Amino acid sequence: MQFHHHGYVSGDPRVEPAAGVGLDRPAGLPDEVDVLIVGTGPAGMLTAAQLSQFPGVTTRIIERRPGRLAIGQADGIQARSVETFQAFGFAERIIAEAYRITEMAFWKPDPADHSRIVRAARAVDDPAGISEFPHLIVNQARVLDYFAEFMANSPTRMVPDYGYEFLGLNVTGEGDYPVTVTLGHTSGPNEGQQREIRAKYVVGADGARSKVRESIGCHLAGDQANHAWGVMDVLAVTDFPDIRTKCAIQSGSGGSILLIPREGGHLFRMYVDLGEVTANDHGAVRKTTIEQIIAKANDILHPYTLDVRNVAWHSVYEVGHRLTDRFDDVLPAERGTRTPRVFITGDACHTHSAKAGQGMNVSMQDGFNIGWKLGHVLEGRSPESLLDTYSAERQVVAKNLIDFDKEWSTLMAKKPEEFKDPTELETFYTSTAEFPAGFMTQYAPSMVVAEAAHQELATGFPLGKRFKSAPVQRVCDTNPMHLGHHAKADGRWRIYVFADANPAGAPGAVADLAQWLETAPDSPLAATPSSLDRDAWFDVKVIYQQDHTGVDINAVPAVFKPSVGPFELTYLEKVFGTDPGNDIFDARGLSREGVVVVVRPDQYVANILPLTATAELAEFFRTVLSGHHTESAAADGLVSNQA
Repeated sequence: MQFHHHGYVSGDPRVEPAAGVGLDRPAGLPDEVDVLIVGTGPAGMLTAAQLSQFPGVTTRIIERRPGRLAIGQADGIQARSVETFQAFGFAERIIAEAYRITEMAFWKPDPADHSRIVRAARAVDDPAGISEFPHLIVNQARVLDYFAEFMANSPTRMVPDYGYEFLGLNVTGEGDYPVTVTLGHTSGPNEGQQREIRAKYVVGADGARSKVRESIGCHLAGDQANHAWGVMDVLAVTDFPDIRTKCAIQSGSGGSILLIPREGGHLFRMYVDLGEVTANDHGAVRKTTIEQIIAKANDILHPYTLDVRNVAWHSVYEVGHRLTDRFDDVLPAERGTRTPRVFITGDACHTHSAKAGQGMNVSMQDGFNIGWKLGHVLEGRSPESLLDTYSAERQVVAKNLIDFDKEWSTLMAKKPEEFKDPTELETFYTSTAEFPAGFMTQYAPSMVVAEAAHQELATGFPLGKRFKSAPVQRVCDTNPMHLGHHAKADGRWRIYVFADANPAGAPGAVADLAQWLETAPDSPLAATPSSLDRDAWFDVKVIYQQDHTGVDINAVPAVFKPSVGPFELTYLEKVFGTDPGNDIFDARGLSREGVVVVVRPDQYVANILPLTATAELAEFFRTVLSGHHTESAAADGLVSNQA
């Protein structure tokens, strides 16, 4: 965390100085906004949190409730999400309060007595070590609280605007604010009244019954699985021995339970199989009482008993898999003729079962994807065409999610005797672990993901996939750390320079690249307004093949030690050596001839290039950048990143 570079900070360094629209932020909702976000769920809050780092952008997020969410339905936090929380500065704190999944137990009918269940297998949650971060269970409301804190501490001082309901919108295409939005007051002195505001862009994060989706003519298409589940968060006394372990339980009576312990040591969630639903049910299964759900759970758990003492929340749902064909307001026939103005995220564009723990996780990545892109376009960093990549990238991810969830939910609903292989369920769980953990997303080539012309130079950083961190040692203070943990959700591109075997300061490819980055007019760094710190738009780091004792910090080129703040202090924390016990060059298949790895603001690998390929690097960013960066293009109100 970088601070003190604007002068001594005596308070909480997570509270950034107010800047831009945060200096005189009006308490009430203004008549004109750059971005209006509808809904304070995970997708909406992450979008808002990312945009809160752009001081020149007026972003407001509205919610029909009168205040914060008290208890959320989602609770599974996959490792990819925890990586994302690290970028927003609260991974350590949420890990401390969450339940951590390390194993899953599989219970099945006792071969000697099918009326009883026995533990048949155990599976390690992450046997391949695909992430240094854990798989967690924590109330969705706490996730939203942490994003709200990040927003409030940001330069824009953003807070949700509660008590507003989205009623409709009209994309007029006219003027600077071409979207007219009609809102209704749901609480307070103006309850029942309506008002209109104008926006440049609207993000619909308003759930499966999204009115924003409806307003742009999108529809969820898909099918019901005709299978119902009762879900309950409860406090109970039981003799079931694995009550604090994640379990898949299949009984001989023809029912199943997915058991998920919750944070706090006592609370747990059960998804209880209520069986198939007939076509003429007409929603009757949703009237199943909590007493009936508990009774069914006891039948499945036999010979163990469940004495429920308190119910925090419960519901009944039918598994459905639905997806929209586009995630913005541009019709297929219009694609390429205009840029989108309205976007939908999360449950507004994809719905599925809750049992794979994907809803909140995939929704947040929707928000991360659109958030930085809107910020870059609105500040003049990137052309409007960047916004076309949102729907193209995230619709494919959602389709893959639904295909996976169909298979998982079908397996969970099977009766034990229907399995050809008795180990099929646990085999599927372990063999597909990387997908639900969030690490199979791979974006196709586009203006923000290069073709894989040089993938062999960095085989452990596949193009289009998230940047998989690895240990290094920082030279200036000798601290061991994960390289990816140094990247914050501040809207910056990362350029990682993995050096050749030459030591720091020696003539060669690294020195030449550093000189080009620092001085060439076609260097991406040349786009940064002169009123900002040199690293305000691009975070450039170097990783040498020597360990930290073999790197002379004074010999390192200046582009890796930028001057920051009004005092032009030298920032030394961008220079790394290898960890002798876990060499990043070996761990990530990096060429010993050196390689440049470019990473997007949302942590996905965008380009891989030889150290000498400055022309290719310039061409890549020529497409990504607007090409008319003057001090007035984006600098008004912008401050350098501090974390």
